[in-house]
Formats: sequence, C-alpha cells, structure tokens
Amino acid sequence: MLRPLPSPRPEGGLSLPEARRLALRAQGLYGADRRPRRAAEALRLLGALQLDTISVLARSHELVCAARCGPLAPGAVAAACWGTGPDGRAVAFEYWAHAASVVPVERWPWWAFRRRRMRTRERWWHETTPEVTALVRDRLAAEGPLTATDLGGAKLGGTWWDWSPVKASLERLLAYGDVVCTTRRGWKRVYDLPERALPDAVLAADEPDDATCVRLLVADAGRRLGVATTADLADYYRIGTTEVAGLVADAGLAPVTVEGWTAPAWADPDALAALGRRGRHRTTLLSPFDSLVWDRARTARLLGYEHRLEAYTPAPKRVHGYYTMPVLAGGRIVGRVDPGRAGSTLVAKRVGVLHPDAVESIAAALWEAAAWVGADAVDVGLVDPPELRGLLVGALDQSTGGLTEPA
Repeated sequence: MLRPLPSPRPEGGLSLPEARRLALRAQGLYGADRRPRRAAEALRLLGALQLDTISVLARSHELVCAARCGPLAPGAVAAACWGTGPDGRAVAFEYWAHAASVVPVERWPWWAFRRRRMRTRERWWHETTPEVTALVRDRLAAEGPLTATDLGGAKLGGTWWDWSPVKASLERLLAYGDVVCTTRRGWKRVYDLPERALPDAVLAADEPDDATCVRLLVADAGRRLGVATTADLADYYRIGTTEVAGLVADAGLAPVTVEGWTAPAWADPDALAALGRRGRHRTTLLSPFDSLVWDRARTARLLGYEHRLEAYTPAPKRVHGYYTMPVLAGGRIVGRVDPGRAGSTLVAKRVGVLHPDAVESIAAALWEAAAWVGADAVDVGLVDPPELRGLLVGALDQSTGGLTEPA
C-alpha cells in the first residue's frame, strides 16, 4: 500500500503534507468522516460540480462523484444534479460558479451578487434583441419548460458556439436569474421560470447584498479547499482576487503559513481541529475537471503535479493523451491515464507512472473505474517509463478480484 511521504512540521505553520491532508479531506478524498457515499452528498460537499461536454468513460461531473463515492448506480449522479425533492421542486440548478456548474439549490440566494452583475454587463459574445428575449420569456411562461430547440433552435448553422438569438437570449436570462436550468433532456438544457422550478423556501429567502454574498462564498471556498491562498479562494468560485482579499479576514478562516508557499494562506478552522485525525486515502482516477485540480498553479504547489488537458491540443502535439486523468493514491498524484473503451474493455491507452512504487495503486484505480463503467477487462497500451509496463500488467492480473459493484 502506498503511504504519504513524511515531512516535519515547520515551527508556527503547516508542513506541505499537512496542507495536502487538509485539502484532500476538504475535498472528500481523505478520511471516512468526510467521504461522501452518495452523489448528492458529493455535490453538497464540493459546492459545485463543473460540467463539460466531453465524455470519455463518463461525463466529468459523474467522474468527480465516482472519485469520492466509488462506483455509483446508473442515474445516481443525474438524480443528484437534475432530480427533484419531495415537493417536486429542483434539488440543484446550473449556474456560472467555477465555470458552468451544478450548484445545490439552497445556494441560490448566495449567487444573487453575480445575477445582479450580469444585468449590468455591457458586452456579450452572442447577439440577440429585446424582442427575441421577450418572446422567449413569454413562451416559457405560457408553455412550461422548454429547450432551445423547442424555441426555434440553438445554432445558426456554423460552429458549436454559433448561437442563435434564441439561445443567446436564454443564456442571458439564465445569467440574470430570470430563467433557470434544473434539468436536462439528453445533454440539452431545459429552461424554466424560477417560480415554477425552485423550492418555495429558496424563493422566499432574502437575497444578501453583494459583499455578504462574496463573503459567504469565500468562507465556503475555504471549507472546500481546506487551506488556500487568497488567489486559491478567488479561483474556486471565480471571484476577483482583489475583492476576495478585502473580505477574507471576515470570512471566519484562520491565517496560516504553509511550507514552501510564498503567499499567506487561510485555513478552515474545523479542518485544522481535525488535522490529527487519521484516515484512509482514496485511490482513484480524477477527472481533468475535478475541483481538486481546477487551479493548475495550486495543483503544482500543493501536489507537485503539472496538470494539463490536451483534448483541445492537436493530436500530433499531445504529450500525455486526449483526456488524461490524474491518478490519486496515498495523498499524491502518482500517475496519469488516458482512458478509452473498446466494447467491455477499459483501455488505458497511455499510462504515465510518476512514482515506481505506485504501480499497484494505478492498477487498483483502473479496476475501480472499470467496475463503474461496466467493463470486465482492462487493457494497457503505452506505459511511461516502458520498463514498468510488465509490472502494471502483472498488478492488473493480480487485482481483478477487487472489482466492486456499483452502489
């Protein structure tokens, strides 16, 4: 079993391994008391699940939940993101949090500051008219939840981003909070009016002023990150660094220093209190859009891993693969895998082994991923360094009995 490397704690601050443990625990990747067992728990633990159109083994938000919970039953993540509660109203909504994300519905009031600011935005990527916007709103009011296709089409006929005026109007109304997306058909957003889709208690809640919203979100980001610099806190929910710096002292976070970090940091007091509590590290593949590795500079500083997504890099220029997934084990990023499917086989098209003692952990992560996506075999392509390929194949053969059925 891979163990985290020990390091002495510097006087008056946190050692880097302690900072890593705080961060991993905050993200539900260390310690039984923090690990979510259901997708809905994962969403609330993380505060937001980033959405992305790319689907390899699964879509990114599904991979993020599986990384915390282990194999999940089909439809479990969709129910957590786009299902309804006992009142028939939404349990979550889509909004621009870190990026396009699913957010727990009770956080709707906290995002009032961004909805207000969107109304004053002067420049948009896509053009529409007040007449189209009014028509879209009127049809939603009269006809109920609709997709952009239902309303006339999302595209003008060009590239994927070549939005029609209807789609542009819908997205502006979504940004303003005049419409919401709380469910999808296939991968299409379904737009509705907030008063129909959101719970009454959420709609009745007072909307805080901008400073209060930001302070609440900074405090929340601190809990999701465990320990963070001001820039880290700002990146989690994409709030301006200067604005965060002016409010962080009132967010209930504790000032700390971290070994090797040049900037001052802030930690969640509850996480600091639990620092001596031992737990078990998750061994898992991470989505390239996992909130643990959202911020590349933080990922390098905290985990010693240079994170990059090459899906949008021309194939001849890719170094690690189209959809490279970091492998987490023992509190470290120990490898990277570019996965794919061939029938009932999970194919590790390219595997990078960053620590020679991590081969068994990479094999375990591959088998868990195979179990979740319904594959009954794992095949290995290129391995870097190539001399470890035989060890990885042998570890995969020995660990096949560890397959776990989805919960």
